[in-house]
Amino acid sequence: MLVFSARLLQPEIIDRIAISVGNQVITERQIDEDVRLTAFLNEEKLNLDLAARKKAASRLVEQALIHREMELSRYPLPGMSEAQKSLEKLAERYANEAAYRKALEAYGIDDAALRQRLWWQETFLRFIEYRFRPGILIQDADVQAYYSRELAKWKREGVEPIPSLEDSRARIEQTLTEQRIDQELERWLSEARKQVTIRYRDEDLP
Repeated sequence: MLVFSARLLQPEIIDRIAISVGNQVITERQIDEDVRLTAFLNEEKLNLDLAARKKAASRLVEQALIHREMELSRYPLPGMSEAQKSLEKLAERYANEAAYRKALEAYGIDDAALRQRLWWQETFLRFIEYRFRPGILIQDADVQAYYSRELAKWKREGVEPIPSLEDSRARIEQTLTEQRIDQELERWLSEARKQVTIRYRDEDLP
């Protein structure tokens, strides 16, 4: 009877809702996990302070908005197996399996959470390519303007030999395309935030 009473008195661990994005919820545990995973992937010291939690909360809100768009557009999600190559490449950072496991433990994460994160990164990259790249058109004038800026920098730095415009074209077009995609994504996220009710239950996070 005493043992039963003691169990009743133990505090129950509740994963509190931190943010709601429309009908999706982001919990305190998800925010904590995102901080840990981000630090692990970036090989940074783990810091669970408020600034890190705010950044994680912002990333998760964006993820919820993008996930909502995927559902609305019926975007076909890749299988979880797509994360396997990224997981194997990540494990190559470490001398052996034991070192890899020790690193996971140090950051307080597990294989399942890491695999899910890597799967999401792959899914996200594919989606923004699908969603935004078709509308990007790089004009020849844009390429020439970018090359002119590079040319001036190379001359200041004494770069020799200086690459020609044609030799640089493919790289410049790729760079400009990625910049435009980032800009379109930011604009889209700004509009998406206006269309969905976002409520912060944790008042420290906004």
